[in-house]
Amino acid sequence: MSERVQDRSAGQGPGTKAERRLAAQLAAKKAAEAKRRRQSILGAAVGVIAVVALVGGIVWLNSGDDDKQATASTPSANATAPAEPPAAAPAPQLPEGADPALGKKPEVGAGKGELKKLTVTTLIKGTGPEVKAGQAITTNYVGVLFKDGQQFDSSWDRGQPATFPIGVGQVIKGWDQGLVGVPVGSRVQLDIPADLAYGDTGQVSGPLRFVVDVLAAQ
Repeated sequence: MSERVQDRSAGQGPGTKAERRLAAQLAAKKAAEAKRRRQSILGAAVGVIAVVALVGGIVWLNSGDDDKQATASTPSANATAPAEPPAAAPAPQLPEGADPALGKKPEVGAGKGELKKLTVTTLIKGTGPEVKAGQAITTNYVGVLFKDGQQFDSSWDRGQPATFPIGVGQVIKGWDQGLVGVPVGSRVQLDIPADLAYGDTGQVSGPLRFVVDVLAAQ
């Protein structure tokens, strides 16, 4: 009986070693698989964290842009005030006792019909001395085309009255003939045919209409 026991023990020895080797191999395999799973889980977690960080950064940047836009569109108490518009031209110095209407630029429209002769229409009659040929007169005026009322010249738009000699050929004939004898402080309308203005050719041609304020004469 002891010999059979010994034989059985001897037979179990190699089998047990083989089982232990197999068990060790299986354990190593399981450990490797577990390690791979841990690495895979860790990699996925890192990826999720990266995505969350990226999304959070985008949201933060967008919120920053919104804050900037809100700040830019909100007036600041220390903001510089907008530049004031240019000051209007000063009102002309009117002769004593003149109608205050001479302080405002008149509206001048087109004429009617065919203009064949110089026509002087008093719009405001002044109380000063009458203009004499050879005097230098100071005027404000607006000039338009008689046919359509298109403005081509205005001392008002330049911001200061114009001074020139009258009745001595220094201006168009319509002015020389139409303004001599007009009292200072007057506003007159001169409808001037082409032959007493600039003729029928050129940039300003044909009959013209002027509204002239006589502010001074000396």
